[in-house]
Amino acid sequence: MSDNTVRTSSIKKNDTGLKVVIYIVSIFFSIMTLFPFIMMFANSFKSTFEIQQSTLTLWSAHPFQNFARNWYIINSKDFHPMTGFLNSLIVATFSTILNVYFSSLTAYAITAYEWKLREAFNSMIIAIMMIPTTVTTIGFYQMVYKLGLVNKLSMLIIPSIAVPMTVFFMRQYLQASLSMEIVQSARIDGAGEFRIFNQIVVPLMKPAIATQAIFGFVGSWNNLFMPLILLTDKNKKTLPVMVSLLNGDIYKKEYGSVYLGLFITVLPLIVVYAFLSRYIVEGVALGGVKS
Repeated sequence: MSDNTVRTSSIKKNDTGLKVVIYIVSIFFSIMTLFPFIMMFANSFKSTFEIQQSTLTLWSAHPFQNFARNWYIINSKDFHPMTGFLNSLIVATFSTILNVYFSSLTAYAITAYEWKLREAFNSMIIAIMMIPTTVTTIGFYQMVYKLGLVNKLSMLIIPSIAVPMTVFFMRQYLQASLSMEIVQSARIDGAGEFRIFNQIVVPLMKPAIATQAIFGFVGSWNNLFMPLILLTDKNKKTLPVMVSLLNGDIYKKEYGSVYLGLFITVLPLIVVYAFLSRYIVEGVALGGVKS
């Protein structure tokens, strides 16, 4: 056997060993990622006693009976799943649409047009990204209270019109993927700026839009702090706020109902991710590359 054959065989063995290690590590982290969701689902079918005995078991002696009881408990008090689900869906959906569209429009204006304050405006966006949201919360709440807009879902939607982080991401994506020759050709053909954006730029940005839509929807759906201080009417509360009530004194001994409430909250996020996940890798990869 020649030296080249031995060397080739050794390389193949090393590649096989490396692949095995990669697969093992990937499977391990996949299981670790899915484990909390699996346990959340499993504990929804358990009684409080079973959860106290062993939180990590995947089965129950009477799963459907326990599920029915947990469902009855969360519906018997201030937890109204359908009302909370509808409120959360309205806020998260419209917030996401406004976020990705107007942030994309802002990013397009920064990328496609030459104007004196463009770099200063871009620097201002980056600077705003550094300011914690909680710093502006007091002023925002005082403004909402003085305008009499407390208990309005619109107050959770309107601030999402342009998010600095989304604008920054979209600008990076456009710099890597948008060809100004296409824009110039459309202008020569007589297309208006909004038509160019809606019919040419937006289709090019589908991966980035899908990526930011997932992040925006998840962030809006899971938002607890702002809805907690702006929404006092029980018919206006979002699902995370209602789930937080399950940790009150009444529910301290009803762990199964708490897990069921958490699972109901997480389920829509899993569905949204399942539909849009294929765009994440492409969107993040192109968004992080500057041509």
